[in-house]
Amino acid sequence: MADVTSPAMPRSPSRMTKRIRALLSEPKVIFGGGFILILLILAIFAPYIAPKDPLEQDLMSGTLPPAWIEGSDPGFLLGTDDLGRDVLSRAIFGTRIALTVAFVAAGLAALIGTLLGLLAGWYGGWIDKVISRLVDIWMAFPPVLLSILLVAVFGSGVHSVIAAIVIIDWTRFCRVVRSETQAQARMDYVTAAHTIGFSRARILFSEILPNVTPVLIALVSLEMGIAVIVEAILSFVGLSVASDTPTWGGMIAEGRQMIYQGWWVLVVPLIALFATVLAFNQLGDGLRRALDPVMRR
Repeated sequence: MADVTSPAMPRSPSRMTKRIRALLSEPKVIFGGGFILILLILAIFAPYIAPKDPLEQDLMSGTLPPAWIEGSDPGFLLGTDDLGRDVLSRAIFGTRIALTVAFVAAGLAALIGTLLGLLAGWYGGWIDKVISRLVDIWMAFPPVLLSILLVAVFGSGVHSVIAAIVIIDWTRFCRVVRSETQAQARMDYVTAAHTIGFSRARILFSEILPNVTPVLIALVSLEMGIAVIVEAILSFVGLSVASDTPTWGGMIAEGRQMIYQGWWVLVVPLIALFATVLAFNQLGDGLRRALDPVMRR
C-alpha cells in the first residue's frame, strides 16, 4: 500500500516577522522614520553634502536672500546671514548637534529610568516608595528652568546639555515603566514562570522586560523630540555649544535679531526644528500603534 504523505504545513510567521510587517504597514513609522533617516545621512555626511563651509564668512555677501528671490546668489540656495555664512550649510551641520543630543540623551535617560522603573514596579515595598518619592520630588521642578540651571552649573557644551536632559527626563521613563511593570506582573505568564521555578530577577529581565519594550521604544522616540527642543532652547540662550558652532537654536537667536533684514536666517532653522520634532513624534506614535497589540485591534 503506497504511503500517503501529507503536504507540509506552511510555517506561521514568527513574532519578529509580525512586528516588522506591522511596522511597515504603519504610515507614521514610514514617514517619520524615513525623515529621521535622511537627517542621519545629513549629519554623518555633512562635510560632503553641505555646499559651503558653515564657518566661512564673506561680509560682502551678507544677508543674501534665498535663490528664488531677486538679488540672490545661485551659490547660496537658502541665502546667507549677516556675516555672509551659508544658511543651508549651517542648517545641515546643525543636524549633527541636534541628533547627537537626541540619541545619546534619550538613550541614557531611558536606561536609567527603565532600570529604576522595573525595580520599583516589580519588587514594590520600600524600593517602590523610595523611587516613587524621588520621582515626585524631581518632577516638581520646572524642566526647562532646571535644565538651564544645570547647564549653567556644569558649563556650556554638548556633554553638559546631554547630562542636564538625562538628569531631568529619566523620571518620564521611570513612571511609565513602573506602571507597565506592575500591569505585566499580574499576567498569567508571570504566574506560570513562578510555578516553573524562575527566580524573580530572571522573570523581570527575561519575561517582563520584553513585554515592556514596545512601549519603551515609542517613549524613546518621543523623548528624542523633546531632547531636540531642549537643546535648541539652550542654544538659543547661549548655554549649549560654542557660539561659532552651527546649531538650530543659535541660528534662531541670530535670525531673531535680523528678522527684517533676513527673515530666512530665522525661518530655515525653525522649519528644520519643527519638522524634526514632528518626525520624532510621528515615529513614536506609529511605533506605539504598531507594537501595541491592543491598539492594532
